[in-house]
Amino acid sequence: MSIHIDPRLTTGTISPYLHGQFIEFLGECIDQGLWVGTDSTIPNTDGIRTDALKALKALKPPLLRWPGGCYADTYHWRQGVGPRNQRPVGYNENFGTYQPDGHGFGTDEFLRLCQAVGAEPWINVNMLSGSVAEMRDWMEYCNRPSGTAMSAMRASNGHPSPYGVKFWGLGNEPWAGGGTMTPSMYADRYRMFASAMPTFAENGDQPPMIRPIACGPDGNKPMERVRWTRDFFQALAQYRQPPIAAYDLHFYNWNIDHTDDTSTQFDQDGWDRVIRGALELGEVIDQQWNLIQACLATMPHPESTMDSRLTRVDLVMGEWGNWHGDAFTARPALRQQVTMRDALTSALTLDILQSRCDKVSMACNAQTLNVLNSLILTEDDATILTPNYDVFMMYRCHQGARAIQSLPEADNPSLHVFASVKDGHIMADLVNADMASAAEATLTLPEPVRPAGMQSLSAQDPHACNTRSDPDQVRARQVDVSDIPEGREITVRLDPASVNVLDLAMV
Repeated sequence: MSIHIDPRLTTGTISPYLHGQFIEFLGECIDQGLWVGTDSTIPNTDGIRTDALKALKALKPPLLRWPGGCYADTYHWRQGVGPRNQRPVGYNENFGTYQPDGHGFGTDEFLRLCQAVGAEPWINVNMLSGSVAEMRDWMEYCNRPSGTAMSAMRASNGHPSPYGVKFWGLGNEPWAGGGTMTPSMYADRYRMFASAMPTFAENGDQPPMIRPIACGPDGNKPMERVRWTRDFFQALAQYRQPPIAAYDLHFYNWNIDHTDDTSTQFDQDGWDRVIRGALELGEVIDQQWNLIQACLATMPHPESTMDSRLTRVDLVMGEWGNWHGDAFTARPALRQQVTMRDALTSALTLDILQSRCDKVSMACNAQTLNVLNSLILTEDDATILTPNYDVFMMYRCHQGARAIQSLPEADNPSLHVFASVKDGHIMADLVNADMASAAEATLTLPEPVRPAGMQSLSAQDPHACNTRSDPDQVRARQVDVSDIPEGREITVRLDPASVNVLDLAMV
């Protein structure tokens, strides 16, 4: 297959926030996964599993979303601050977790984790069972420098300086477990909460520090997602608009209707079905972005110069990933293995997001540890890095780069290409989605380039995964490209079912 790549034709800058992660109190994502407690026999750093912390520090996720997800709408933040031996024990039933909740990992633990790994925090507010006052106190606790009861409480809990949390999601999936609301019901609740948010500006001339995020639709419902977005923005268009910075679309690559297809056992049809499912996201993003622009165009013009008109809302994705049917019956809840099928769909999803960096500004993989599309699995004292971890590590080179328009010149539906340019280098993602056959890709460019390196992630068997007994069965490797001469045409061979990143130095 021949692909023409012209680094002069770019579509936008790839926000690092598109490589975000999501951790929630489901199964063993946090409790017994990331968080083991300070008295655990498992090596830990202030209660966080040391090997998991080491892996996250190496990854440097730019964005980390917490505490949910569905858990957010039952979470009361005050239960998770202060001395841990005095925190109340509750019970967590979210998505079949069914276990006591000791609240050992709370606001300070989360925000210190963000600081340790270099991530920007995204906190989701309890809109279903919480109150506006509770939200305001939480924000004050996190962000007010000093002089208030909440800032004093934070200081007494060991963090005198403010955390500076900018991103605040209001509710989660209100169309389902977040309240089974209609768009107008949610819009009414959103108006209340968003209007009550403190700005943390020092005077009226400063812009607000806070970026409120509204819940978008269930991206997996083709008809409902259109109606939800239209109805929500129509509700906002009635009279004055509340503050809104972003709109949170959720999309899962569902694989739940074929009982003989599991996270590790699948045939050719199962492989093809999951690959096709991941590719649907591009159409969903385009559709939702166009809907938002059309809805913004209908916003009424204010009668007074004192009032503002909503003209921009960013599209973001708080949750995405593969969801296989066997996760529903797994114990701990929602645990699933990660094979090359998942690694390919993670790579394809990241490429879809990166190629639409002019339409979507943040996204979070669901979830980072032990749940669904994991980067890290834990088992007792063992920490296992899945093939998804390698994909995210390989793709870090695109953060802050300019996305390049790529133009296929031949038909090979199994070969997917994305490229970006930064600092004199073109980084080309080459995903061979053919389960059994190798492929050859030829890149043509307007000026000569020199192959500077190549990473490849593949396995002898596409069902392969990393386990406690074989933690490195599937690992990215360096490919020798020294025998490929520089020029305007570069040809590389791609293993079956592989993710590849080719570094081309512009000469």
